[in-house]
Amino acid sequence: MTALNPATLTALAVFPQLLREHFEAVPPEYRHWAPPSWEGVPSEPLTALEQLCHVRDIEVEGYQLRFVRTLREDRPLLASLDTETLAHEREYGRADAHEVLAAFAEARAGTVRMLAGLAPAQLARRAEFEGYGPVSLRALVHFLCSHDQQHLAGLQWLIGKVEGLDG
Repeated sequence: MTALNPATLTALAVFPQLLREHFEAVPPEYRHWAPPSWEGVPSEPLTALEQLCHVRDIEVEGYQLRFVRTLREDRPLLASLDTETLAHEREYGRADAHEVLAAFAEARAGTVRMLAGLAPAQLARRAEFEGYGPVSLRALVHFLCSHDQQHLAGLQWLIGKVEGLDG
């Protein structure tokens, strides 16, 4: 195996800007809005603002921690995070979007720096990821990219629901 694909690193690096742009496409009066049904949502059932908070927390307490543990420990068991509990305990709905986006952008820049410097042997290190099974660190990187895309899709889904409302 080789180092990470440059397209993967680019996708990770540009995601904070894409997240900001997608969030800003949500009309301000709907950034706390929840539809009557979440059926069909491609991400967790979170308001636009809550999506930002979730992505920030998963970056730091989820993926960054998973990467570090996979590098330092022998086949660690990597826990999934309970989104609903985090959203409730941290009062996601009361967060300041600009602060959350800034914190996320800083965290993601750190993630990209860390991943860009990994050797193939480090990317091949193994772990057990709760809900996913056996994984390599390289696989975790792809799951992070997938998670990013789910949340862009979730914001688009919310915008679609808003646009579908009767005027």
